[in-house]
Amino acid sequence: MISASEFRNGATIEVDGDIFTVLEFQHVKPGKGAAFVRTKLKNLTSGGVVERTFRPTEKMAKAQIDRKDLQYLYRDGELYHFMDTENFDQTVINASDIGDTLKFVKENEMVKILSHNGRVFGIEPPLSVVLEIIETEPGFKGDTAQGVTKPATLETGAVINVPLFVGTGEKVKIDTRTGEYLGRT
Repeated sequence: MISASEFRNGATIEVDGDIFTVLEFQHVKPGKGAAFVRTKLKNLTSGGVVERTFRPTEKMAKAQIDRKDLQYLYRDGELYHFMDTENFDQTVINASDIGDTLKFVKENEMVKILSHNGRVFGIEPPLSVVLEIIETEPGFKGDTAQGVTKPATLETGAVINVPLFVGTGEKVKIDTRTGEYLGRT
């Protein structure tokens, strides 16, 4: 159990049967009335952000999030297949449970599967990946404007914005959290 006065950024808690992580918290002591804790919470299953206040003495269960390294094998329609590289057990996860977090992940790469009480609610891909551009408009000599970008389709099917000088067939480094171009490799 964790009380509201013990909140820290990144703490995971259970509230009304849902799992939340604390994004922001603030202890407030108004001139009149009792103190309270104002929080901004992110629902880990739906991804929504809510603001909520708690009494400092209010207690809730601390959620235990299990992270397990699995190898992403392949996608079969609405199902994603993963394998534990230690015992070769395979896990199948529905696409609706993980959203679009795998749009920058190639087959056979390692990812972290996030679960709570055996229920998978998310996937953490590597922080950055190197992918090949399979389609983009060609750059032209003299395209040197700073900050100008063009769309490019990656080998995983995701579309990102890249600088004008990047061409088809080049390998680029991508930040998987933001989908931002980091550089050529």
